[in-house]
Amino acid sequence: MPNGPAVPPRPGTLPGEGIGALSALALRDALARGEVSAREATEYFLGRIEALNPELGSFITVTADTALAEARQADDALAAGRPPGILHGMPLAHKDLTDVAGVPTTMGSAAVPPVPAGADGPLPAVLRAAGAISLGKTQVPEFGLSSYSENLVAPPARNPLDPALSPGGSSGGSAAAVAAGMLPFAPGTDGGGSVRIPAAATGLVGLKPNRGRVPSGGGQRDLGQFVVAGPLARTAADAALLLDAMVAEPNHHATSAPPAAGSFLQAALRAEGRFRIGVSTRSPFESRLDIALDPAAVLALEAGIVALTGAGHEVSEADVHYDERYPEAFELVWTAPLANIPLPPEGEQHLTPLTAGMRRRSLQRSAADLAGAIDVLRGFEEETISQFAAWDMILTPTVAMTPRPIGWYWSGDAAEDYALQCQYSPFTSMVNVCGLPAVTIPVYVTAEGLSMGVQLIGQPGAEADLLTVAAQLGP
Repeated sequence: MPNGPAVPPRPGTLPGEGIGALSALALRDALARGEVSAREATEYFLGRIEALNPELGSFITVTADTALAEARQADDALAAGRPPGILHGMPLAHKDLTDVAGVPTTMGSAAVPPVPAGADGPLPAVLRAAGAISLGKTQVPEFGLSSYSENLVAPPARNPLDPALSPGGSSGGSAAAVAAGMLPFAPGTDGGGSVRIPAAATGLVGLKPNRGRVPSGGGQRDLGQFVVAGPLARTAADAALLLDAMVAEPNHHATSAPPAAGSFLQAALRAEGRFRIGVSTRSPFESRLDIALDPAAVLALEAGIVALTGAGHEVSEADVHYDERYPEAFELVWTAPLANIPLPPEGEQHLTPLTAGMRRRSLQRSAADLAGAIDVLRGFEEETISQFAAWDMILTPTVAMTPRPIGWYWSGDAAEDYALQCQYSPFTSMVNVCGLPAVTIPVYVTAEGLSMGVQLIGQPGAEADLLTVAAQLGP
């Protein structure tokens, strides 16, 4: 077991004074007590967006007028004595893959007409009911397909720690907004690492809940049952607060995570528990690609081991192996929904090279190919969970490299683009295939001020345990 350096300070991503210096939890409490008005909070964060978004490209659309009107309504309701919701007056934003009533949904694609949504999608609806105020829609890759947030619709999302670099994807715009203080926290969605990858790149806590915990999506939209919504936040407690609100979404799925035993926030605040943690740098992509950790990723893993050991956890090597058929099976199932995209006649020519190439491949595959790939992944799920059961949690790097430069993936060749993504984030998609919860925790800062995180993968339904450990290692 390597002995790493002491954990360096985390990136200084908490900007400003007053409202800007508050954690999301502290701001929520101040809003509920009436010490800060919803209008004041909304105006503050809209000001941050106006000042920083031109450089960082976090937002595709800013809905300032609507947000201010909703803030006035929230203040009036509190003044009238109505009990505040769990997120009363809290500003946030949604990825532009998600419908918000009255706001165009671009899906990050120039090939699809951006038609205003007639109603909120399930997640925006439940967060609005909890009292949250949406400030707009954030930048995403086309159809959420990639681990970087660049498209042909708007300028790329950029990393606040170094704007020449990507904040990752597909929740890159949201992560950049939280890391830069344009939002106190934000919901993301994660189908192959789309919360955890940008959290690692920008110095945030990013939680992928258990399959079905936040039961958005289904059917042809998610053939592999990969996608679940999760929080992006600066602290474990902030992430837990948002998760508590997210899980209130109506559940119409017969198979999903069991109800949580108590509040995720209370688990993070207690931060109690010691766990057996297995460490692995094996990737299911290593049978097809050269998977190598750059020095910063190695140092981050070593720092994570030191921090976990110092917090009293039992850390040991995990001898795990993966089905060598995984790379082809995952790519086939991951891209299969592209065959069903309802494009207008001229839409194909406006797709990015990655999407166009993956769509052509998906259209050429048969139902038997898809059924076989899903069968491989279901076997992978069972075998991997069985191996992981020897430990309470599995520790891996979140990503194998420091944040990538803007444009690094855009070679024009879909296969090369996809391979680079798998080499950058070779440890995240397997968690979605297995349906397990996982959290990214920032543990290391490079000499250039870039953040690197580690990933903890929990047992089925163990989000509270992951938030506990994240809180133990956090500020």
